[in-house]
Amino acid sequence: MKRCFISAVSVVGKLLAAVLAVLAVFSVSPIYDFCDIGPFSGPDIFNPYSTLETPQWKKANFHTHTRVKGPLNECELWPEDVLEDYRKLDYDILTFSNHNKLTKHPTDSTLQVNVYEHGFNFLKYHKLVFGAEKVWHYDHLLPFLASQRQWQLDMLDRQSDFQVLNHPYRTPGSTRRIMSRLDGYELIELDSGAGDRQEYWDWALTAGHYSFAIANDDCHDSRNTRKIARRATFIQTPSAGYKDLWHILTKVGCFYCMRIPDYGDGDWDVKREANRHLPYLEKVNVSGDTIELALSAPALVLEARGAFRERPSREEDDNILKQEFDSVHIRYVLPSDEPYVRFTAYFGDGAILYTNAFARYDASYMENPFFHPVFPTNMYTNMMNIPLTIVYNLALLIIFLLCLYVIFRKPKKKDDLYPIEDYR
Repeated sequence: MKRCFISAVSVVGKLLAAVLAVLAVFSVSPIYDFCDIGPFSGPDIFNPYSTLETPQWKKANFHTHTRVKGPLNECELWPEDVLEDYRKLDYDILTFSNHNKLTKHPTDSTLQVNVYEHGFNFLKYHKLVFGAEKVWHYDHLLPFLASQRQWQLDMLDRQSDFQVLNHPYRTPGSTRRIMSRLDGYELIELDSGAGDRQEYWDWALTAGHYSFAIANDDCHDSRNTRKIARRATFIQTPSAGYKDLWHILTKVGCFYCMRIPDYGDGDWDVKREANRHLPYLEKVNVSGDTIELALSAPALVLEARGAFRERPSREEDDNILKQEFDSVHIRYVLPSDEPYVRFTAYFGDGAILYTNAFARYDASYMENPFFHPVFPTNMYTNMMNIPLTIVYNLALLIIFLLCLYVIFRKPKKKDDLYPIEDYR
């Protein structure tokens, strides 16, 4: 009995050592010194809708899963089937973002967008990676540290055109402290959880990290009315080709997001008809410090939200700057000390519309071609702390070697424990 217990303890110990060894291997990362870049400031207001004249919005979903070749699948439907389902709901643009897999467009090579969702980790820290020629497979299994998350963004940035920070609502550890530090992504995915305030986006914007926002279904079953056409990004683009999408999504920002109810509650005909008549952003005008928005239909509440206070209260809505009720129009004068404002419209049927942020900046930076006109104050500032990086990764190496010792250590024989000489 005692021997069986000792054997069981030994097996469990080896299994734990093996798990710890794997975690050590998939925890390697530099350690960064994160700098406080401060809130947006400047005499001018960046208008992401400066190119909007006659609204010609294209309905898009950039986060879609399909069946792929191989044993690991999160969807039973092939790309051509999913594409057909989305086209029936008036989607003009659909990209296939399978986990760590580049997927070809099933019908038209001119609409090919190389995108995949990076990450299989336990915390669901996922990114949409656009423009990559191959998949980067390394991932941290438990990316608790801001440095781990930042390093992934840095590595992916080297081999892609741009990235989207996916569903922070469903990513444990996406605290205000971490969101205030991360940099190097161009877009953030909104409203993939139950909330509608989007405080994760506001935490980053408040800290001075500008990003556009998109809303996606993250669909795994396009034959389920509750999973498809629940979120969409409406983009003003001359075509659905990748070059045009890249330009608008990362350089211009002329698009908005919507949360869409499951119209018909299972009735496909009702759902399709309602999706053809969604309210939309009709007009945007920025003159001096005054921002005006007009919608195609009245919103129950049309609100302006800005930066969180330096010491935010526990109130949910402490960053509301202005509200209009039962209105198609809002006018807001952005104070000189307010870093940014974004607008949210709540409609009576449950639909919600989110605009991109209007941020303060200095337009004179546009004269310098080396500066991005949207992010003049958002210069990359995170620097590697070499001593801490060495210490952290050396500790991982020591843990790994100790685990190997525990796994492969041979048990001592009974004769080794009690040498024959002891009995003489």
